[in-house]
Amino acid sequence: MHADTAGPIPLEAQGAVPRTAESARKPFWPEGWWRLMDFKIGIIPIPVYLILVALLTILTLEGEIKPDAPSMIAVLVLGGFTCAEIGKRLPVLRAIGAGAIFATFIPSALAYYGLIPPQIQKSIVDFTKFTNFLYLYIAAIIVGSILGMDRQVLIRGFLKIFVPLAVGSVAAACVGTLVGMALGLGAYKTFFFIVVPIMAGGVGEGAIPLSIGYAAILGLNQGDLFAQVLPPVMLGSLTAILFSGTLNYVGKRMPHLTGNGRLQPGEHDDMDTKSESVKSETGGAMDVSTIAAAGLTAVTLYLLGVMMHHVVGLPAPVAMLFLAVLAKLTQAVSPHLQAGGFVVYKFVQVGMTYPLLFAIGVALTPWDKLMAAFTLVNLIVIVSTVFTLMATGFLVGRRLGMYPIETAIVNACHSGQGGTGDVAILTAADRMQLMPFAQIATRIGGAITVTGVLIFLKQLV
Repeated sequence: MHADTAGPIPLEAQGAVPRTAESARKPFWPEGWWRLMDFKIGIIPIPVYLILVALLTILTLEGEIKPDAPSMIAVLVLGGFTCAEIGKRLPVLRAIGAGAIFATFIPSALAYYGLIPPQIQKSIVDFTKFTNFLYLYIAAIIVGSILGMDRQVLIRGFLKIFVPLAVGSVAAACVGTLVGMALGLGAYKTFFFIVVPIMAGGVGEGAIPLSIGYAAILGLNQGDLFAQVLPPVMLGSLTAILFSGTLNYVGKRMPHLTGNGRLQPGEHDDMDTKSESVKSETGGAMDVSTIAAAGLTAVTLYLLGVMMHHVVGLPAPVAMLFLAVLAKLTQAVSPHLQAGGFVVYKFVQVGMTYPLLFAIGVALTPWDKLMAAFTLVNLIVIVSTVFTLMATGFLVGRRLGMYPIETAIVNACHSGQGGTGDVAILTAADRMQLMPFAQIATRIGGAITVTGVLIFLKQLV
């Protein structure tokens, strides 16, 4: 009998097992439990999540929450991934980086309104400030991403990125100042106290030295000036996060505009591919000791950057960036260790990003200062400044043969809240590979902005 005239083949003949009442009543343990363990909030399995909530509640009531590593890992992981999960489940907003926004700004609001237990809040602040793990994160991201790049791509990218960054900065300063003047703020106040702080490089490397310089030149109180320049820094960073998340959405709709983390067409520096090729060249799978060695290499480069900061005054992350580039260009790091650097990069990107943003929100993001910038006039000036900076990067990058979405996102980091802003912006954009270029925009761009503006102000007074 031909197959097309045959009747249905019995399930038993096909090798399939029919679903019977007996098979439906399988014992919960262990398969059912395993399925439950595989259901996660962020990286946290649901049973572990519930246990952590119960444990931290009890420890808080007993006064046993301390700023030590085990306790803070539990608190930050739980808080960071919970806030991110809420953002990722919101319609529309999830497409423009709501996960990163919620992980940063919800804890800031909770801390300001006293909704985080004081014991936990103090422990988070102490842990964040004294361990300085933001720079550990940036070190792993920078070293991993640079070691994963093609050498020629690295050279061309670093040389070309300065052009859209410089043109975008000048255009943003002009447009922002003109908008402020049109709204009645005056050129002086708009330029020096709104536009310049946005592009100054964050708080520690931007707002603080800027306010100190203003105080010395103008003969005013540094604390009062700092209170004026900080809100634009905060709101400018939030605007850059929103715009970068939007560009990520645009890139998915219009893939010809983006390299998905690559700066220029024709690059072959995708780190997943790089890892596989290195694995085949060196023979065998990646071992734990190589991954650990790569992590130690990142820490060593950061410490060398710290030393260079004391010797020549270059910010430690920037010095580390140049050292990592030098190590890559001189082939000082073996291919196997480069692949290990990629594993370290992926680990910190997946496991540490949202906990870090949560810590930043609680310890380093003052909610009241952020809200102080939410006047309509300030908002229009800030948004127009950031938009111009990014739009110019988009257009100039495209003219130079670079991916316009990537160049716009790098320019966005010039208006971010320093290293913390870079993390949030690149997380919202889903382009953490751009961290080396983001550090150029933030650190070097910010330093040039602050230095140039203080010289300019000195000439005016």
